[in-house]
Amino acid sequence: MVSFIIWLVGAICCIWCIKDVWTKNLDTVIKILLTIGLLVCSWIGLAIYYFLLRNRL
Repeated sequence: MVSFIIWLVGAICCIWCIKDVWTKNLDTVIKILLTIGLLVCSWIGLAIYYFLLRNRL
């Protein structure tokens, strides 16, 4: 049960980050690459996006 909750929180955060990427004024290729990176890297990708990339894009 706990692992499902952790997975659910991760999925919600991933969807939030992907929505944030697609609302920015970036090239479509960069948006696709960031989306794939977020989906593949899960929690690590979320942390990298939130702490390093969010304010720089």
